[in-house]
Amino acid sequence: MFKKILLIFTILTLIGCNATKPVIATTKKAPLKSKSEVVRTVKKTNQISRNSTKPILSKPTRPEQKKSETETIVSTSKTVVTNDIVRFYISQYKDVAMGNMKSYGIPASIILAQGILESGAGRGDLAISANNHFGIKCHVGWTGESVKHDDDSDQECFRKYDNPSESFKDHALFLTGRSRYAKLFGFSKDDYKAWARGLRAAGYATDPKYPDKLISYIERYHLDQYDSQVLDINYVSNEKQLVEELSLETRTIASNGLTSYVVQKGDTLYSISKKFELKVEDLKQKNNLSDNALSIGQRLMVK
Repeated sequence: MFKKILLIFTILTLIGCNATKPVIATTKKAPLKSKSEVVRTVKKTNQISRNSTKPILSKPTRPEQKKSETETIVSTSKTVVTNDIVRFYISQYKDVAMGNMKSYGIPASIILAQGILESGAGRGDLAISANNHFGIKCHVGWTGESVKHDDDSDQECFRKYDNPSESFKDHALFLTGRSRYAKLFGFSKDDYKAWARGLRAAGYATDPKYPDKLISYIERYHLDQYDSQVLDINYVSNEKQLVEELSLETRTIASNGLTSYVVQKGDTLYSISKKFELKVEDLKQKNNLSDNALSIGQRLMVK
């Protein structure tokens, strides 16, 4: 009996102690995360294999522009000209050259080639100061006006003309009136090479390359077409191109403020006055003209 009482007492004592003791709740800690998580990302790039080649786009090519070529003409003076200036010279005097070919039997191609070379395409000192387009010196018997100009010797005497057309006519008379040039007229009128060499052999020029220079101008600018036109041999007119070149050069003269103008076929005082914005009476007064008559190749003051 005593044992039962002792067991009950012990159980009650234990129950009483558990009732008064605070209950401490425990929680299971979650595993700590690292302060910073490193996230690795792979950036995809468009890689080009070493063996592959990147296509190269070619730029569209522009059509080549025709540039004006420049050359230096050395005769009685040194003159720098462009091929446009030479073409304009040809368009100015081709009619005069063909007229002289008909009248005197000198190939128009030779006349024009000599004019280009001797006058620097109309821009040389003698052409400007004396209207002398062929470098003709005074020689014995010349009674006209003259100018002094350095050539083979200092201050040589050269012929002076009122206008270029007189120079072209005197050139024809000079060749036809001297016996040393008589052999030239035995050559065919369409054989410009024989004429070029014959002029040098007869003593027209001392330059050993004179014939080659003349032939070069004839072939570069197709001057033999004017021989063919006079002789009526397989001639094809290129008048449209010459008119375009003439119009271009006329505009250039006006825009550059040049002081003189050479009369061309079809010109009148009225048409020239319009080109340079002058009155006809003012144009006549500047050039001491008593009437309206003009001649091809005549040089007029316009400024």
